[in-house]
Amino acid sequence: MTAIPDSPRSHAPDPHGAPLETDIPARLDRLPWSRFHMLVVMALGITWILDGLEVTVIGSLAPSLQRGDTLGLSADGIGFASSAYVAGAVLGALIFGWMTDRLGRKQIFFLTLALYVVGVGASALSWGLGSFAIARFVTGMGIGGEYSAINSAIDELVPARLRGRVDVMVNGTFWAGAAFGALGSVWLLNTGLIPVWLAWRLAFALGALLGVAVLLLRAFVPESPRWLMTHRRVAEAESIVARVEARCPAPAEGRGQPLHKVLIYPAGAFSPLDMIRIMARHYRSRSLYVLVLMISQAFLYNAVFFTYGMVLTRYHDVPAEAVGWYILPLALGNLIGPLVLARGFDSWGRRRMIASSYAISGILMGLVAWAMGAHILTATTQTLAWCGIFFFASAAASSAYLTASELFPLEMRAFAIAIFYAVGTLFGGVAAPLIFGHLIGTGRLSLLLMGYGVAALLMIVASIVAWIWGVDAENRSLEEVAPPLSQYYRPGAGMLNEA
Repeated sequence: MTAIPDSPRSHAPDPHGAPLETDIPARLDRLPWSRFHMLVVMALGITWILDGLEVTVIGSLAPSLQRGDTLGLSADGIGFASSAYVAGAVLGALIFGWMTDRLGRKQIFFLTLALYVVGVGASALSWGLGSFAIARFVTGMGIGGEYSAINSAIDELVPARLRGRVDVMVNGTFWAGAAFGALGSVWLLNTGLIPVWLAWRLAFALGALLGVAVLLLRAFVPESPRWLMTHRRVAEAESIVARVEARCPAPAEGRGQPLHKVLIYPAGAFSPLDMIRIMARHYRSRSLYVLVLMISQAFLYNAVFFTYGMVLTRYHDVPAEAVGWYILPLALGNLIGPLVLARGFDSWGRRRMIASSYAISGILMGLVAWAMGAHILTATTQTLAWCGIFFFASAAASSAYLTASELFPLEMRAFAIAIFYAVGTLFGGVAAPLIFGHLIGTGRLSLLLMGYGVAALLMIVASIVAWIWGVDAENRSLEEVAPPLSQYYRPGAGMLNEA
């Protein structure tokens, strides 16, 4: 990676105005955990719960959606609709990621959640493969856009010493949504209560209702002061930080102590081409590192969870209405893993925890594929084996998003998240449901096991990359990990004082 100057003070005069010196990042980082931070986590972290709900619902309902009295989809049709959801997430991430850096975090996380509500509501009203796939595409656009706005906002509001564990735990709540989806599908598919032709529609409608409730909660979350200061809206940023400080207990070191200040040259928004060029030229190793993490975890998860319902019904003769009971323990294992392991990302360190969690996940995945080929697993034991894998894989996947959101400058943080989420999901998420839907449709177990083997290998490769290229970002401010882009780059002028 090209060296970035340590100090911006020797730079040429800024064409956009005088530089600003601010202690806003240091004031945010020294705050103790408070009700304000809990509000941020609850209102914004719900994105992961919604995505978990969507992924699990489609996996649990897949057998039911193949019935003649519902949508009558084939196995390939299920895979196509699932891929439409992920493709929408890719496009949504790219569009709204750029808009988040340009217009602010708060405007976009309202817009993307509203788009999700529209999409999931339309899913409940679908009448065939075409309408269902379009609705899933719109739902995915909302979720993809959410990731960019939400992860950047959370990281910019949470103190540095807690950023790793909070991010990993918040990202892990995906599986709270998955557990809710599994339980909901079991209850709704009980034909003694609700007929199947109506139950699948209600399952999607629940997501829309939850989204509407969260829209109200987000009204209390402020704009990121870090984003405001890079757009010369310092007075607004100061006002927000002052209000937050007034509601928080006094920091241990006291509020009268001198704080580290950051000198920035606010340049506003950067074009997508500028940001891609910077990632490719000046953050090359970090970009490749995050890309590998994203692709490997996306392939593994989408390979399993979009199709596990069909695996259970085809290879283990599990009734369609009971699939949710097998997905529920997987969701719980995924939820517990990040909660237990999250602290290590701040104490033991990013590099060690990321490399270890990816390596263990890959090795265990390979062992499960071998056991399936040897026909020594039942539906119950295979589910327990997945639980063991995903205890570690969930923390690994969460750390990929943490890494993408903290290794790049503030002015391009949301767009960077979007790029890596989009590319990783395009290869791992769009391809995996189509590939595994087809493999299961062939009825040949050997082909399915080959796919699982590829997923295991990708995770092991990612662990090696993490150990070599990982960045020790624990307990460091975002500005220390990646200095503000305006310190060393001007739109139209390129790098300043480049070595």
